[in-house]
Order: sequence, then C-alpha cells, then structure tokens
Amino acid sequence: MAIVEQLEPTADGRRRLELRSPATRERVGEIEVSTADDVAAALATARAAQPGWAARPISERAAIIRNAVSVLLKRRDEIVETVMQETGKPRVEALAVEMVPACDFLNYWSGRAPKDLADENRRLHGYMLPLKKLVINYQPLGVVGVITPWNGPFILSLNPIAQALLAGNSVVLKPSEVTPHSGEWAVKVLHEAGVPKDVLQIVHGDGETGAALVNGDIDKISFTGSVGTGKKIAAACATRLIPCTLELGGKDAMIVCADADLDRASLGAVYLSMFNTGQVCVGVERIYVVESIADEFIEQVRKRAAEVTYGVGKDVGPLFWDRQLEIVEKHVEDARSKGATILLGGESDTAEGVFFKPTVVVDVTHDMDLMQQETFGPIVAIMRVRDEEEAVRMANDCQYGLSGSVFTKDKAKVVRLAKQLKTGSVVQNDASVIYGVAEAPFGGRKDSGMGQVNGRDALRSFVHPQPVLLDRWGLKKENIWYPYSEATAATLEKTIGTLFGNKFLRRLVR
Repeated sequence: MAIVEQLEPTADGRRRLELRSPATRERVGEIEVSTADDVAAALATARAAQPGWAARPISERAAIIRNAVSVLLKRRDEIVETVMQETGKPRVEALAVEMVPACDFLNYWSGRAPKDLADENRRLHGYMLPLKKLVINYQPLGVVGVITPWNGPFILSLNPIAQALLAGNSVVLKPSEVTPHSGEWAVKVLHEAGVPKDVLQIVHGDGETGAALVNGDIDKISFTGSVGTGKKIAAACATRLIPCTLELGGKDAMIVCADADLDRASLGAVYLSMFNTGQVCVGVERIYVVESIADEFIEQVRKRAAEVTYGVGKDVGPLFWDRQLEIVEKHVEDARSKGATILLGGESDTAEGVFFKPTVVVDVTHDMDLMQQETFGPIVAIMRVRDEEEAVRMANDCQYGLSGSVFTKDKAKVVRLAKQLKTGSVVQNDASVIYGVAEAPFGGRKDSGMGQVNGRDALRSFVHPQPVLLDRWGLKKENIWYPYSEATAATLEKTIGTLFGNKFLRRLVR
C-alpha cells in the first residue's frame, strides 16, 4: 500500500493524507478524511435509499451486478494501474489477485442470488406436517458497513459489497487509507453498472473514520483486517446486538509429507510464501517438513528462491505499507538471534522503495516470532518435524487458524490430517486459492476471525431468514386452545404415545 503522510488541513480544517508509492516513493495522490458527521450523513442517505433498492426484484439486482463484469473488462487497465501505483505489486499479481476473482465472484453471485434469496417453502416434519406450511423469506438487514484492508484492496472491497447489495442492503465502504483509490474502484464499477449512488457510498479515512462507521446507524459490519481492530469491532457490535463478519490475520501452516511431490512442494513453498510480497492472509507463513525428506526439500527451496527477483516490475514487489517493514525486520532478526539460519536474503532494501529481499529461514522454532506472529513478508520459514503427527501438533500450536495446506499425493491423508487441524480450511498441494473458490465457506478459527464469506450461505449472511408459518386448513380453533378439558390432555397423551412410543413411527416423523 501507499506510504501515507499527514498534509496541512484544508481551509475548513479537514484532515488530508498524502499517498506515495511504496515502490518508487513517488506521489500517487491524496484523500480528505471523512469526519464523523460525513459518516453519519452517508449512513442517513443509505438508510433512506435501502427500502427502494430492496423492493427491486432479486432478478433486477442480479442483472445490475452481472453487468458490472462488463464494466470491469472495460475498466480493467485503469483499475490495475491504480492498484499497481498504490501497492507496487507486479501487473501479474494485480490481475491474478484482484481482477480474475473479481470477474468470477460478480458472475457467480449474480447467478446464485435468484436461487439463494428467493422465498423458500420448507417441508415440515412429524405432527406439524398435516397442520402447517412453512415459508422462509430472506429480509435484507438494512445498512451494511464494509471496512477493507490494503493487501487486496480491490477484490476484498468488491466481494462483500456485491454480496450485500444482491441481498438488498445499502452499503457504505471505508477502504484502507493507504489504498483508498483501489478500493474506490469497487464503488465506481458498481455505480457504472447501475447501482444507485445513494445505495452504495464511500467514506475515506483512517481508524477515526472506521470507528464512526462501526458506531453509526448500521445493521452489520463486514471487516477484513487486523486482529486488534477486529476485536474492537466485535465488542462494539455486541453492545448493539448487530452481526459482524471478521476476516482477520493468519499464520497458515504448510505440511510437507514424506510422499510429497518435492518439485511441486518446493515451488509452492516459495510462491505461496512470497506472492503479493507475502502479504496474503492465507499465504504460507510456516512450513513443517518431515525429517526424512527435509534436506532435499530445503535445498530445492533454496535454489528456487534464489531465482526469484525483487524490485519494480519484478517477481516480488515492495511491502505495500512502509510500517510493515519494521515488523518483517523484527521477526527475522528475532529468529536470527535465537539460532535460526538465514539461507537467503534476510535484509531490507530501501534505497528506492520499501523492499525486503526474498528470504529463506531454516532451523526455526516456536519460541521465535517468525513462527508465532503474523509476519506478512516474503519469507519462507521451514521447520523440520519427526512425522506428520508432530507437524499437525505444531501447526495447531498457534493463536491463528485461518487456513492450512498439506502437500502429499494421498487424498485420504489430506482429509485425515485436515480433521485434526484447527483451521478454517485446508488445501491439498496448494494454499491461497481457497479464497477464490466461491463455493467454499471462507473464515477462520481462533484469532483469525468470526463468521464466513463465500460458500453456500454467503448471500444469506446479509439477510435475516424470517420464517412465516401458514395454516393449512383455516380451522376456527386449535384443539389445545381454551377451554382445557380432560379430553385435551387425553389427546396430547395419545399423540405422545402414538408418535414417540413406537420406534418405527418415531423414524417416520423425523
């Protein structure tokens, strides 16, 4: 993300932030910080606009979101250029991380919405079946606040916004102050596709603006970002009994089994630890390799990592935020001081931008920050383990639990180990791609978050499922209503005995 610096306020006292590229330190723009009053005004506008948007047929909302795919294709170069300016990431990563899933998600969710959000007739069981009918209608929550980070500034804004809009909500977006224009493109694309401007709005700023949004007249918060901020948002939402979805940090483990394809495993170890400059919540941050193949695996990783280039337009770009550099340096130095071996890299390069050299670290242990805290840098950290059982135990020895990966040729083994891993998801012979699988529920355990995005119930996480129980026969009086009599009790006794006293009938009425 861009380097952010305070500028002189405007004539009317509004705060201003300047943005400079982390790759070249050149100026790439500025923003005015939205005040608490600005946020309140946006929320009031969203509140007024939401009923009209929700009243549109689901098919109409879906057609608008689907039209955004065409807008994306038309605006692709502009969006990619903005992302590259603010983050410094290579064009390949801007396309792969931001654009490909953006097109896919918009196309997928707009296709799912008419099915997932339509009124649903749900069959009743047992003694209620002949008496009542159940209809579930999915009511929009109202106004949704979306707060997004800097590592995937466009896609991590667009995906939750599209889901919330399809569900009939109005949305106010607060993108990261260090990639504001990349996040803003999500709003521009959807406006151009046909979403009314008062239904989807943007406010800019830092934590002060985000706090105003969280504490404003809101019905749900969708947040992607740090654990500390996520916990504050959870607490704020809890006091008002409103839902929140929190996609927080990760320290994902990669387990390399004895039967792994070492060519793929070594390539994956380097790429999945370093792409997007290692700044991916589901990137690989810890690798546990079985002792019997450790030497060969480490040597292959070293060779492949040595071929990775860094710099402007190279394989590995800069750290997107200058403040992240201090964390990466601290973690590597802590590992070095506690006995780790730096096979490659291990130092920053700030001559022109905010770069950290592609790095391979071995002989790591769990008393090192590098194996416990989220590093978010281009670091391959490898630890030898006795066997797969020890690998699972070490992988679980962490406050995070977002995702994980198992490199093996044995699919049954992946499933067996996955059931032992305390993570939100597990991937065989790959890792970060899991977020791009729209059908897969995506969310973490432990400090990695709460709730899920994507998956079968993604759109329904932005609605309230309201059950409506209908009368089948239009009877004037139910048997249990007043006045009570001996016959009433006798009828209930007979119902209990008949339906639940017989094992065969018990099965029939489930």
